[in-house]
Amino acid sequence: MSARVVVVGSANLDLVVTAPQLPRPGETVLGEDFRTVPGGKGANQAVAAARAGAACDFVGAVGDDAFGVQLRDSLAGSGVGVRGLRTVPGPSGVALIAVDRSAENFIVVAPGANGAVTDLGAEDRATIAGAEVLLLQLEVPLSTVVQAADWARAEGTTVVLNAAPAATLPVELLDLVDVLVVNEHEAATVAGAASADPAVLLDALLALVPRVVLTLGARGAAYADRRGLRLEIPAPRIEAVDTTAAGDAFTGALAVSWAERGGAISEETVAASLRWACAAGAACAQRPGASTALPERAAIDALHDATYRGTP
Repeated sequence: MSARVVVVGSANLDLVVTAPQLPRPGETVLGEDFRTVPGGKGANQAVAAARAGAACDFVGAVGDDAFGVQLRDSLAGSGVGVRGLRTVPGPSGVALIAVDRSAENFIVVAPGANGAVTDLGAEDRATIAGAEVLLLQLEVPLSTVVQAADWARAEGTTVVLNAAPAATLPVELLDLVDVLVVNEHEAATVAGAASADPAVLLDALLALVPRVVLTLGARGAAYADRRGLRLEIPAPRIEAVDTTAAGDAFTGALAVSWAERGGAISEETVAASLRWACAAGAACAQRPGASTALPERAAIDALHDATYRGTP
């Protein structure tokens, strides 16, 4: 039986332009290619989890526009359960994304219907209760994130929070988080730390939550928990094409691996989960796009085995 993951989060249509370089403030850059791609951190992580092998349900909202239809069809077509996906009056969420030739990007999000994810009900609670892991981000109202995490804690479901976009978080949410996933910028914001030293960031975050996964881009990921376990996992060496959804691929795969291991936390299981998540992020970065680049389990396994085979 597949591990069950529930995502409460955002769904956006990504409007993506590639360009030789990213513009500076006030600068116009002539772009190259344009495409529309279903995205949003919540939806991306749900698709990532489903492709990585989980039975995944998504709770969120889309608008009553053509983008909303496209987003719903994309999630369902990727094997994500959409009973918790509402359709509300108004526009769907949209993200404007520019990607340069070195695979760096910037993203501007107009939340649209994601702001209407405020009416979680009994069916949503039952969905959360039936999962091993609840996966959250910060592109829907914070009150909803807190409510979902509170329900998960009451039902014995592990709460994994990807604190993106970066924000200072209230204690009422931090107290409900089992695993915090952040990049270096997000870590500094959440921790209120000026240092860029990963060890300093991890120490600061452990004062707030019991377990932290710090993503380091092409350098891999680091982990620390309050029991004193610390790990650094290198990423596979690849030629990156587009890093837009690599973090979502990493987080979705991490949630799946965590769920499959039934919450068992040891140096061996945590290291295995991090290696597999790093492989997922790297496999995603080898392809252009957001949700279209999220890897299937076989691709994750292949890159994982090629990189980490023989690693204890």
